[in-house]
Order: sequence, then C-alpha cells, then structure tokens
Amino acid sequence: MKLVATLEEQETSVLRGLITEVTQMLAGRVEEAPQDELAELTGMRTGPSKRPDDRVLARLLPDFTSEDRDLAAGLRSLHEPALIEAKQSAATAVLDALPEGGGKIELSVPEADQWLTALNDVRLALGTALDVSEDTPDEFPEDDPRGPHLGVYHWLTFVQDSLVRARAQLL
Repeated sequence: MKLVATLEEQETSVLRGLITEVTQMLAGRVEEAPQDELAELTGMRTGPSKRPDDRVLARLLPDFTSEDRDLAAGLRSLHEPALIEAKQSAATAVLDALPEGGGKIELSVPEADQWLTALNDVRLALGTALDVSEDTPDEFPEDDPRGPHLGVYHWLTFVQDSLVRARAQLL
C-alpha cells in the first residue's frame, strides 16, 4: 500500500531548503565529536558529551536524562552519533523522494515513517528558531520579520498532520 501526495514546485523547494539546513546543522555537530583512539580500535562511535550551545540544535538533540549530569553526558556521548545518523538518513530519504519541480510522491509505510521523522525535525528546528509556543498567535504582526516563516511552520504542521492521519489509516 502506498501513500500518495502531490507537492507544488515551491513546496518542494521550501522543504528541500529546510531539510538541507537541518542536515548541515547535524553535520556540523558530527564534526564536533572528539577523536577517540579506543573508538577507532573498537569501531564504537562516540559523540560530544556536552549539550549543543545552539538552541535549535539543542532542541533536535535533547539530553537523554536531566537527573544526573554525568550520566546525561555519558549517554549523549554514546547515543548521539546513532541519533544523528537516523535523522540524517530520514532527511536523505525525503530529499531523494522530492521530485524536482514538484509533482507526485508515492511513499511506502517505511518511507512515510522516515518522512515523519524528517518533518518533525524541520518543525522542531523552525519552531525553536521562531520561539513558537502554545501561546504563539496564528499570525505575527505585519512588522515582525518572523511572519512569513510562521506561515511555513503552519504549512509544515499541516503536511505532517496529513501524513500522520494517512499513515494511521494503514494500521
């Protein structure tokens, strides 16, 4: 069974741009990983133990626990590389499926799940950058430079919700 949608050229362009930005942020985080000789010998990857300073990246890569700072640092170091890899894999799947110039998209259930992951990441990143909260109005004042981006955020919410609903019907 396939899930089918059609995206306009502008929609694919916006989605491609936002997903590319998120993957670039994640790639930058990968470059921050410490060089670990033991990891190189064992093949066990490690990542940074410190939470990202950038608030958008910190939202995409939250702490695994907040109760014990040493435990949080250790868990981050062990699990963040796999988390980033999964996010990058989902983003790549979406970028590969986006038709140049817009058009029809057909997704299998596993592909739809990857799209949901990537859409969620893009919404989290954009929502954090815009300071979106449950108190955020549907529109910003005309002089607020975040206004056009809030419209994109609402569109992403619609796309994600539509995909969740379609995906749920396949259960």
